[in-house]
Amino acid sequence: MIGKLSGRIDYRSDDHILLDVRGVGYMVYCSDRTLAALPSVGEAVALYTDLVVREDLLQLFGFPTLVEKEWHRLLMSVQGIGAKASLSILGALGADGVSRAIALGDWNAIKAAKGVGPKTAQRVVIELKDKAPTVMAMAGQSATLAAVTDDVIEADAPAAPQPAPTPQPVAIQTNAQADALSALQNLGYSPSEAAAAVARVMADAPETDTSGVIRAALKLMAPKG
Repeated sequence: MIGKLSGRIDYRSDDHILLDVRGVGYMVYCSDRTLAALPSVGEAVALYTDLVVREDLLQLFGFPTLVEKEWHRLLMSVQGIGAKASLSILGALGADGVSRAIALGDWNAIKAAKGVGPKTAQRVVIELKDKAPTVMAMAGQSATLAAVTDDVIEADAPAAPQPAPTPQPVAIQTNAQADALSALQNLGYSPSEAAAAVARVMADAPETDTSGVIRAALKLMAPKG
């Protein structure tokens, strides 16, 4: 499985690029949003990739973040959503927009993507809503790879072994809270509302991980009725 590529852009098309990785050219399909954010031909770039295998076809799809790559994988698990429709949704909304729409059950936002009808949009929200907090929790740990320096495509010297980091339980917990707060604010909740919900969750279950905090906080803030 090819999970990430770093190289120089040989040429750009309307739906893909040819990425030269040390003399080997990879055709990588991307959403409109990702293509617009990539540098010019001849410049260095790195992308997370997903290899889709069919009986008569192999296709590589590229993404600037692990969150977007994971949404692509999940979107394609929904009946009626293929690679083209997935890229259309990601191109229209971006990874944060997809997270927001699915977590809040906003199927109209999904429907706004070209080629996605209302029934398919509703199916996407129903089937993936419970998975949204886990994907959103990845955002705090995911780096953007679209812009890279030239040295990423040169041969690397062997790195000296580094000592294993000392576990830091307190820092991990703080990061979980911060990542959850960031994700909830990206969904449109006010900082005070998000902070209050996260505080309640942490008071009841202080060892909850990021995705668990997001999931519990969304339940607390869900409209009552």
